[in-house]
Amino acid sequence: MLKILIINSLVIFFGAYLLEGVSIKNYLTAIGVAILLGLINVFIKPLIIILTLPLTIITLGLFIWVINAWMLMMIDKLVEGLTIRNFWWALFFSLFISILNGVLFRIF
Repeated sequence: MLKILIINSLVIFFGAYLLEGVSIKNYLTAIGVAILLGLINVFIKPLIIILTLPLTIITLGLFIWVINAWMLMMIDKLVEGLTIRNFWWALFFSLFISILNGVLFRIF
């Protein structure tokens, strides 16, 4: 569990460093974002996926990316120290987090 939190927070911090439309105050903020993202992915995201299932099926699953971007934009509003410029940057940030987390979880 601690390994997952460390990897997620490092990916979030690194992604905010690389993407100019996303900024994060410090590494402690990245840990907070990782914790909140995990909680939202466990409790809120499944409900939204079920509610938007027809749209997700029509778009062949691509709407999940939009849901991920919305989750990050929600976290942006809840966590002071995280700033995401707009929806497109949230979408790029969510793709970056997903891809890099997948790679790092396979390695570690």
